Amino acid sequence: MKIQQREKDGICIFELSGDLDFHSSPELREKLHAMTDKQVPKVLINLKKVNYIDSSGLATFVEVLQRIKKYNGKLVLTDLVPSVRGVFEIAKLDSVFSLAKSEQEAAQFLS
Repeated sequence: MKIQQREKDGICIFELSGDLDFHSSPELREKLHAMTDKQVPKVLINLKKVNYIDSSGLATFVEVLQRIKKYNGKLVLTDLVPSVRGVFEIAKLDSVFSLAKSEQEAAQFLS
């Protein structure tokens, strides 16, 4: 998995590419923990280039959402491909997370 991080208009953006699974989720968890330790208020995670996610990937997102909520931050996941969105729907997490179709739509959720 490749993880790119950037900031735009006060939003911390993570762009992920590759599979988010048991092997790659610890690295993502570490980067997201570092960000939540700084209490970054607005976080967007772009999943456009992620074609596969397993339960450890989902657990990573649930964990970071809980950490962000503790300091009243906001998290939006965006650009989910149908296979990844389906995993969120099967796990009933599509109602727990803010899911956006694009970074522009996500920015509106974060304003």
